[in-house]
Order: sequence, then structure tokens, then C-alpha cells
Amino acid sequence: MKTRAVRLYGKNDLRLEEFELPEIKEDEILAQVITDSICMSTYKATIQGSDHKRVPNGINKNPIIVGHEFAGNIIKVGSKWKRKFKEGEKFAIQPVLNYKGSMDTPGYSYKYFGGDATYIIIPNEVMEVGCLLNYSGESYYDASLAEPMSCLIGGFHANYHTKAGVYEHTMGTVKGGKMALLASTGPMGLGGIEYILNCDRKPSLLVITDIDETKIQRAKTIFSIDKAKENGIELVFVNTKDIEDASAYLLDISNGTGYDDVYVYTPVKSVVEQANTILSNDGCLNFFAGPTDKSFSANFNFYNVHYASTHVVGTSGGNIDDMIECLKMTEQKLINPAVMVTHIGGLNCAAEATLNLPKLLGGKKIIYTNIDLELTAIEDFEEKGKTNPLFSRLAQIVKGTKGIWCTEAEKYLISYFNK
Repeated sequence: MKTRAVRLYGKNDLRLEEFELPEIKEDEILAQVITDSICMSTYKATIQGSDHKRVPNGINKNPIIVGHEFAGNIIKVGSKWKRKFKEGEKFAIQPVLNYKGSMDTPGYSYKYFGGDATYIIIPNEVMEVGCLLNYSGESYYDASLAEPMSCLIGGFHANYHTKAGVYEHTMGTVKGGKMALLASTGPMGLGGIEYILNCDRKPSLLVITDIDETKIQRAKTIFSIDKAKENGIELVFVNTKDIEDASAYLLDISNGTGYDDVYVYTPVKSVVEQANTILSNDGCLNFFAGPTDKSFSANFNFYNVHYASTHVVGTSGGNIDDMIECLKMTEQKLINPAVMVTHIGGLNCAAEATLNLPKLLGGKKIIYTNIDLELTAIEDFEEKGKTNPLFSRLAQIVKGTKGIWCTEAEKYLISYFNK
């Protein structure tokens, strides 16, 4: 069977190619990819090539398929896995395999296994470690977004708190506590807000900060302050850009007590230090944003570490349980990962979009791998719809969802190209 895929041959060398897939072995599965969400981690792997710890040597002769936030349909199942997986089922992938200590990961390490492709071969180790996940939701983009959402969910589970005189950590955020998400109106921040507003450990106070008023206003249209209040949450948005003493301002919002859980969504020294200053007694700072600078550092108040039991954690990625939690919440319509999406496109634009990802504004870019379509911002649908009937209809659909990508839009897009 032929597949069409974006493959990495070296640093900044991505190529969209068509090639033949071999017949699957008895312990492999043939799958069709429908969606892949482009991740900044893929950009990092693209510019580093084999210098990246997950990308093998020799990709100039044996290129790998990029993309690790993907979902699709199971097409053919090898005899070993026929009892567990059925042809025609939807699937999602947890890319962090950790198989026998190997760093091999889809989207970084495999010749026939990655997200920016029409058809792929899922190797045995993925099923062995339970990283091929059944998914029964309506839309494919939700299953693709389960991977970045699982990273966010893992971050909320990784925080911990203590009790005086007890040498045990209570894992997770404080239910009914006070929480601040700093620099959190980017795509991952929006995903974090969506989860924490709808999970079973809701805070009583949730403060969202950023310095971009346009992003803050978009977040306000997505997340209703009144609806949050109905669920027992005081939701507050703060633009800290022109506030002379932002830390003092945020402390005032908490009535001077500080915050039990503080998350930092950007690797900026001043933001990390601001987070440190607003921690409550036993407050936990989660440095969620991954810096590229290996020497990145910030000041931390160790007086408070000693006398106020403040502490810091960092998380990178989620585990299988986090992803399963996301998929279940999505299937039950408890969360909507699409709040992160700002662009859609076809496989033909995936390479260029990946190479230019830091320069592209907005949030998540969803690639529909079986179509050719220019990368298009959802906010541009209406303008493009003046001359293109596809975008005219998509604009009408998302108008009813406050400009958020949705299942109806996805189904229309796929059917439009399958006429």
C-alpha cells in the first residue's frame, strides 16, 4: 500500500513524499491517520535533526515520519492483536512509549510510524506497552488533542501538598483552593483552563494572567465568568502588562493569602519569579513551560521554602492514565480540547507549517492528512468564504460555536473532499 507522508531527512529538511509501505507483520497494525496536531516539539526535532535525543542517526538515508499528536482508523490488524483491536475502530496514540528503556517515539524515530501521513504501520511495542488507545468519540481532532491535553492533565496531577508533621505528599491540586495560571492564554494555557474548570478538583478561585489583551479577550469569549460562578469558581482575568506591582495586585485578589497552586506557561524569568512571590503557605509552583535554554534559571525565595513550605515541580508530558482520562472526558463531552485550535490545513502544508511554527500566530494547527488545503486560520473563514464555498460553510458552522473548531465542521470538511 502506498502512503503519503512528511519525512525528516536532516536539520530543517522536511519532505512530503509518496512511498510504498511493506506488508504488516503478525504483531503490527496498519492504520489510516486522519488528523495530526502540530507540536512545537516537532519543530524542535526538525531543526535539531539527529542531534535530538529521540531522532536516530542516518535519517538522510532512512528518514522518519514526523508528527506525534495523531488519530485515525485501524485498517488491518496482525494476528497477534486481533482479539484486542478491530478493523474500523478509531484510535489515539500515547507517544511516550518508554519501551524497555528505549527513547524511540512516533514522530521522531520511526520510518513508517508518525502522524503526518495518510497510512502508517503501528509497531508491536506500541501495543505491548498499552499506548494504542481505543477512542469512541465523534471527532478525530479531539483524539489528536488528547496528547497535549494529557500533558496538561499530568501537570495538574503532579502538584503536591503537605501537612505539618506528616511526611507524606498529597498529590494533585487543592480542591476548593486558590489557583493562578500565569501567561496562560496561549493554546496550552487555554487547554489548562478548560480542564481545570471541568475536572473533579475545581478551585474556588482561578486567576488567568497574560500581557496580550487580544488573547485575554478571546479567552473571555471562550470561558464564561458567569458559568464558572455557577460551578463555584470565581474566574478572574488579569492583564499584568501595565500593572506596576503585578505580584501585589494578584495577592490582593487572593485576599492576601496567596495561591495554593501556581502554574507558569511561559519560560520567562520574570514570570517564574512572579509566581514565586504569590505562593501561599505550602504553595506549589508548577513550571510547565519547557525552556530551550539549558541554563535557564530564576530567583526563588528559600526563606519561604524553609518557613512556609513552598515548593516547585516541573512536568513534561503526560502518561497513559492522563490520556485515558482526557479521552473519557472528551467522549462524555465534559471538556472541549478544541479551545486550543486556531488553524486547519491539509498534509501539503504540514512541512512548511512545522518549519515556521514559532512565527505562526495563534494556537494549535490541525492537519487533515488525507486532503490538500492551505493552512487557514479559523478567524479568516468568513473572508475566504466570499470566494470559496468550503470556507463559507465552515464560517457558518463555527459561528455557532464562538469561533471554535467543532465536530460538525470536521465532518463537513472531510465530506467536502470525499465527494
